[in-house]
Amino acid sequence: MKITFIKTLFFVAIITGLGATAQAENLPRGQQVVSSKTISKPTYVQEYQAITEVLNKYIEGCKQAKSSIMKPAFSQHATMYSVGADGKLAGGAIPILFDGVDKDFRLSPDAQAAIVRIEIVGKAASARIDANDMSGISFTDFFHLLKVEGKWTVVSKIFHTYPNH
Repeated sequence: MKITFIKTLFFVAIITGLGATAQAENLPRGQQVVSSKTISKPTYVQEYQAITEVLNKYIEGCKQAKSSIMKPAFSQHATMYSVGADGKLAGGAIPILFDGVDKDFRLSPDAQAAIVRIEIVGKAASARIDANDMSGISFTDFFHLLKVEGKWTVVSKIFHTYPNH
């Protein structure tokens, strides 16, 4: 009975694989099958690049210590939160970030920042940025973005800062 069950599973796996191969061969170039739905690689690449442009505005604003550079990346309704040294939730409306950058940040042209990951699902995305020595601070940011009226915008940011050594 065990052998019959294993043979059946093996047979189903082969048939499923053949079906996916046949389906893939019928697709135009540059497309692939994922969960029986067709996605276009160029569309994903365009969305990825658009999100990268938004995130780079934030990075450049931090490096130049000018919130005016990063403001276009954020929705006016965006929020920013972290956990303070006292272990309590700290943050609120996004102008807190802009005020902090303008008042407390300093020019950091040599700071290192990397967009570590971007995940996109339809009109929603999340991203992670790691930054070292940005105005003397190292941190990890997590962003949530939405594509609103055809344009990607950050709607929330949470972050963790690392102690300076």
